[in-house]
This record gives sequence, structure tokens and C-alpha cells, in this order.
Amino acid sequence: MGMKSDIEIARECKLEPIEKIAAKLDIPQDELELYGKYVAKVPERLIDEKKVQNSNLILVTAITPTKAGIGKTTVSIGLALGLNKIGKKAVVALREPSLGPCFGMKGGAAGGGYAQVLPMDKINLHFTGDFHAITSAHNMIAALLDNYIYQHRDEGFAMKEILWKRVLDVNDRNLRYIVTGLGAKTNGVTMESGFDITPASEIMAILCLAQNEADLRRRIENILLGTTVEGKPFRVKDLGVAGAICVLLKDALHPNLVQTTENTPAFVHGGPFANIAHGCNSVLATKLAMTYGDYVVTEGGFGADLGAEKFYNIKCRKSGLQPKLTVLVATTQGLKMHGGVSVDAIKEPNAEGLKEGLKNLDRHIENLQRFGQTVVVCFNRFATDTDEEINYCREHCAELGVGFAVNNAFVEGGQGAVELAELVVKTIAECPSAPLKFTYDDQDSIEEKAKKVVQKVYGANKVVFSPAAKKMLAKIEELGITDYPICIAKTQYSFSADAKAYGVPTNFDINIRDVVVNCGSEMIVLIAGEILRMPGLPKSPQAERIDIVNGEIEGLS
Repeated sequence: MGMKSDIEIARECKLEPIEKIAAKLDIPQDELELYGKYVAKVPERLIDEKKVQNSNLILVTAITPTKAGIGKTTVSIGLALGLNKIGKKAVVALREPSLGPCFGMKGGAAGGGYAQVLPMDKINLHFTGDFHAITSAHNMIAALLDNYIYQHRDEGFAMKEILWKRVLDVNDRNLRYIVTGLGAKTNGVTMESGFDITPASEIMAILCLAQNEADLRRRIENILLGTTVEGKPFRVKDLGVAGAICVLLKDALHPNLVQTTENTPAFVHGGPFANIAHGCNSVLATKLAMTYGDYVVTEGGFGADLGAEKFYNIKCRKSGLQPKLTVLVATTQGLKMHGGVSVDAIKEPNAEGLKEGLKNLDRHIENLQRFGQTVVVCFNRFATDTDEEINYCREHCAELGVGFAVNNAFVEGGQGAVELAELVVKTIAECPSAPLKFTYDDQDSIEEKAKKVVQKVYGANKVVFSPAAKKMLAKIEELGITDYPICIAKTQYSFSADAKAYGVPTNFDINIRDVVVNCGSEMIVLIAGEILRMPGLPKSPQAERIDIVNGEIEGLS
């Protein structure tokens, strides 16, 4: 008999009341805002910066992933379970899943097997309504802007360019480019628009980077909506509605406390993707976890060229956070794919493919070490892996002088991550990471920042900006915001912008076709290659397998 499905395992876990989980961290019960029996919001004012400084922050990242992923979230949760198993006070801080991938490709994002955050059905679906609040706040701004244009047009007010689109937390390719305001004059002003997915919303990035409620308001006021016909920037502040938007986000700002399969505390808050946004959970949730945990495990989305780069260059730069260690997750299947083995054969033993694929791992290790990080490799074990393959990878890491541990938390829970937990604690004690070395300086131009990331991290020859992108760069100069960090939106499947260029591609350029100015989240988003900010659904979406059977949800994973 095979292993039970994620949702069967989740259902069999005996959950503890969330008050009991909070008590393990000494969070006062009267500070909790309960969302049912097993979920609570915790106010960010409980953050203690002194305790944050004394906590050990661990980043979990990965080699370049396959379509099925590498299992970073399972490793992150597993490591927290393993640390608790060896007597450490550990907390995991993760992003919230998006409905897009849940009903599209993945079926869920709350970990897997015996290393999950629970209640997984709630976390994967509507949870505490944070995504709904972000979607509503974003679209409220769009409606208020359109209304402002409509109501003031007789006074000669008009926009030369509108930068603010709409968002929805559903993979819907038909909404990428749309025309609004068709029909009678009372239906508004006809204009082009489009939808991004909610994790790509600037409001999502703002929520994840805001330090407190005052900072949230300041950032929302600064959102650049477009340019007036007189060539002046037009912001949310000019609409006079920042207060109303803050009201919609008031509860969403508070981090969410849940539990793992072994009843250890977990914070799950915020959810930007790492291929189209900055890919990290909220600063507030990370700092709350660090206030109450001696070891805090968090993750950056997708491969280390995306999630980890943005975690350091954006999240850490802006928040002052400093990881003590980075865990790089690898799988034999991922390595074999990068070694030229066809995707339908990566579960079969292939020593040559594995050996060739290690070049992808090595490149990520070099990149992470360049940031000043101490790296350990976590080998995420699958049932089809052989001991020979695992030992080959272990010996390879030993030659590089990099720590190596096998993670089997998917099958064994915390017990399966004890080797990794012990390695992490030992490495932090003996060899904590040096202070972060950022890839670029604040005062570098946007072109210079992009050049440094694509050459140093991706291994590209150069970065090429399209005419449209160059036009936006001129606007950025004009606005005086060249000191913002950059967030490159590109495929997660390759170091390059070509999703099919596996391994370690060489001799390529990165083409930036568009630039999105985020004055609220204070970063410049560079759109590379064909990456889309509104994904589509696959031919057979996971929605075909999600159902309610005898009152129980099936098909989430």
C-alpha cells in the first residue's frame, strides 16, 4: 500500500487549539484574534527588535526547480520540526498559498506528507481573507481612479498614461489584456487595462515589506497610478483615499498563527510569487517568529537565483534582517533534469545525468556564498532515490567543503529531519554567515543594478532593455527613485529567461521588455523575456480533481 495523500495525513493529525499553540511561544491569549479553533491573528506590535537580533534566522532556498517543484516548503517545515525534535525552540514562517496554483498546477502549497502546516484546507483556500483584502484594496484603487477620471473630465482632467491595472487570485489568461468602459457614456471612459494575479499586486509587496501601520499608509499614499496630461505623477495620495485602503488592509496586516503536523507553531503570512514579485513572506511575520523562536526557518520562492536573491537584496536590505545560514534544497530528479535527462525518465537511476546536473547545484552554492552566506545542502529524499545517488551527492558536497544532510520529513515528519537540524545547529554555532554582501549598491543606476544581477547571479553576458523599458527608465530618473532595489520577473525554470535552458546556460543575454514602477513597495520590477504576471491554467487543471466527498475536501495537496 502506498503512502497516504497529503490531505488524508492532514485530516488524521490531531490539532491542538490555537490558544495552546500560542502558549508554547508565551504569546498572551488575550492578544490573539481567533479565526475558528485553529487559526489566529497575532498583532505585530508584539515584535521585540532586541529578541529579533538574538534569534537565528535560516533561509531555505533551492536549485532551479522542475515543474513539480523541489519541495522547499516541505523541507522548511521539516527543518522546524527536526529542530524542535532536538530540543530547540523553532518556528517556521511561510507565505500563504495562492488559489491560482492550487486550482491550476500544484494543488496546494502548505508542505507535504508528514511535514505540513495545518489546517491545510483552510490555509490553501480562503484562510483569514488576507488575499481577498489585498485583491479588494487593489481593485478599489482601480475603481476610484477610473471614477476620478470620469468625474473630473469636464474640468479638463485627463491621464496621459495609466500604470495601475487590476488583480484577481485566479489563473485567467483571458483577463491579461482587456478594454474597460465600453458602451454608454455613463459606463465610464473607454480605456485599455488588464489583470495581474494577486501575488503580483504592488499591495501584496507593500503588505510584505511594511514595518507597521504607519509605514503601510505611507507606502499606499506613494503608489504611482500614472501620469497626467501635464506630465505630472499621479499617486494614491492625490486621490485622497489612502485611509480607506488602509481600512481594507487593517486585519490583513496582522500575521497568521497556525500549527504543523507535530503541533509546533508556524506563521503563514503574505504571498508574493518569486518569479513575478519578490517571493518572501512578510517582514512582520518573520520578525514575530524571531521574537518568539530561537531558530526561525523561512523560505524564498523557486530557485536561489530568484527567491534567495530577492530575499537578500530586497527583504534583508530593507528590514535589516540577517540570515545565519542558507539551506539549499536539491533532489535527484531536479539534478537529473538539469543533467539533460528527459523529464519522463528523471525517476530512473542515471549516474551520468546526476553528475552533469550537479553543475546547477554548484552554481547556486557559489552564488549564495558570494552573498556572504554559509551554505548547507539538503537532499530532499523521494521514494525512487537510491543510496548510490545520495552518497554520490554527499561526496560531491564534501569535496566542496559544504555541509550535507538528507531530509526525509515527508515520510517521517520531524524524525526524518533530525540529521538536517543537527547539521544546521552545528554549522550556525561553528560558522555563522558573514554580514550580507549585496549584489549592488543603492546608488547604482537601475541599468547597473540589472547588469550586476544578470551577470553575477544568472551568468548572462549582458542585459538589453527594450525601447518601452528605456522609456520607463527615463521616467524613473525623472522621479528620482533610482535608489530603489530591483525585482527581476523571469522564468523560474532556468538561470536564463528561456524556460527550457536547463543546467547552467552560458552565452546568453537577458532582455528586459518592460519596467514596472512600484513607488509604494519601493522597488523597480524588470520584466524579463516572456514571463507573464497573470498565469494561465494547464490543459488538465488541478480543479478537475478537487471535490467534496462525504463532507470532506479531496484533491488539495
